[in-house]
Amino acid sequence: MKMHVLAFAAALCAGAAQAAPIDWNTWSSTSAGTITTTGGPIGVTYSGPALNVYNPYPSYTPTPTFADGVVVNNAPTASNGILQITGGDSSVQTLTFSQAVVDPVMAIWSLGQGGINASFHFLGSAVPTFVSGGPSAEYGGTPIIVSGQDVFGREGNGTVQFKGTFTSISWTNPVYEYWYGFDVGVAGVATTVPEPETYALMLAGLAAVGFVARRRRS
Repeated sequence: MKMHVLAFAAALCAGAAQAAPIDWNTWSSTSAGTITTTGGPIGVTYSGPALNVYNPYPSYTPTPTFADGVVVNNAPTASNGILQITGGDSSVQTLTFSQAVVDPVMAIWSLGQGGINASFHFLGSAVPTFVSGGPSAEYGGTPIIVSGQDVFGREGNGTVQFKGTFTSISWTNPVYEYWYGFDVGVAGVATTVPEPETYALMLAGLAAVGFVARRRRS
């Protein structure tokens, strides 16, 4: 019985730890943006070749293409904008955050086209994990494909996540196409403090464990 209560308490805590809605970056230029979080703004800087910032655009719909509702609860919006890139060489692109972030996500839009399999090749510890994908409202298409540290697409759309704590993410875009783009978001920073509801659930679980332990002793 005690083990069942412990499992129940652990399940409660696990449920409380599910990802909060994503705070997405809003681009202000080809080299800078801001993620507005409840803990304050996080600055985003970009270095590398860029075509332009398109804002407001695209729609980032249908929503399930960019948000699975489990890992990523919400897609970017058109007001967040998109950084346009073309790729085609070995230049390294880098996103740098003003403070460490946990499990950042990237929404990739219109990667490649018919006959052109464009890609992101991520570097270092930035290993992408597929979250969601599908057609875009603007051009249709298919889900992006994740293989190791590469993300491919022929008119591919979707979202990936990078597990871990990051202050920067770097990659190359070896295939030229006019054009594809992305935005980045976070659900927390490295110094995230548990919400009061999380503490309440933890205390409830511990209280249940203590109650069962007292009954067993009596």
